[in-house]
Amino acid sequence: MSAVRTLRWSFDRATGYKHDKQVALGKADAANPPRQRFAMTPEKWLTRFIFLESIAGVPGMVGAMLRHLHSLRKLRRDNGWIETLLEEAYNERMHLLTFLKLRQPGWFMRVMILGAQGVFFNGFFLSYLISPRTCHRFVGYLEEEAVITYTRAIADVDSGKIPEWNELPAPDIAISYWHMKEGATMRDLLNYVRADEAKHREVNHTLANLAQEGDPNPFLIKYEVPEVVEHPVKGLQFTKPTGWDREEVLAKASTKTNMPM
Repeated sequence: MSAVRTLRWSFDRATGYKHDKQVALGKADAANPPRQRFAMTPEKWLTRFIFLESIAGVPGMVGAMLRHLHSLRKLRRDNGWIETLLEEAYNERMHLLTFLKLRQPGWFMRVMILGAQGVFFNGFFLSYLISPRTCHRFVGYLEEEAVITYTRAIADVDSGKIPEWNELPAPDIAISYWHMKEGATMRDLLNYVRADEAKHREVNHTLANLAQEGDPNPFLIKYEVPEVVEHPVKGLQFTKPTGWDREEVLAKASTKTNMPM
């Protein structure tokens, strides 16, 4: 967690970003804006979203790739982890493609993305080889920061700092992907993206709680329990920000059927 906070602090300092964390936590309103040079405009928000989402799609793909190769090399099943990690990577890429419909980055941003992705991919690749559990925990905390970022953006919209986003239509690609209601706006889009990031947080914290070699992926298990009983699900019916403990996952998994490969 300290590593994630250090990375965020460094990135915020480098990009001139400043926001009241109490607003994101719901402990204060957004009535008092930061100093003008730190004020976030729609263009700054979109630039930030594009850069972060271009990196956020890396962990899921790296984890899925390494687990796929491990399954081939060991000649045994993966117990469903690969599918969820690939879905996470795809979902993050859809976030990026959606924001690109609203703003196209310049050459400098493209160079920054190229360099950041190269460094992060290789670093995460090596780290996942050493300790997958640590990597999933890292991503869980990273997704927590993403939730905070989108919460702050929504707070800016609600406080009137970005009034145009209350009326700006969501891109067609977003409406199609999330099956959004007719007339959905940019604010609605931010809510959908934040919900995705919150789910990624839960998934990665849960995976970090499990035995990396043999435990099944609890988000793909078909449970024989009443729908009202809380258990890991792919959707948002039940959410657990800190992830599901291994003991409760295994207890609920005892009723699994048709576990994917």
